[in-house]
Amino acid sequence: MSGEHTRESKQLLHLVFGGELKSLDGTEFKDPAQIDVVGVYPNYAAAHDAWKAKAQMTVDNAQMRYFVVHLHRFMDPS
Repeated sequence: MSGEHTRESKQLLHLVFGGELKSLDGTEFKDPAQIDVVGVYPNYAAAHDAWKAKAQMTVDNAQMRYFVVHLHRFMDPS
């Protein structure tokens, strides 16, 4: 194969971050300076694993939320 990428091997970057929200029904952070940037991951599966681990670590605080952002969609919107 001449440098072709299959859909499974294509790098699709994802960002995992979170923090304490102002309210349970919103997505506004209580203190944006305290946002926990977990990391950037090469695919959704790795990002999901990181998200799940952080979410489980903070399960006792209902206002702590972690998110997965599909960075590859912002880098190549098509």
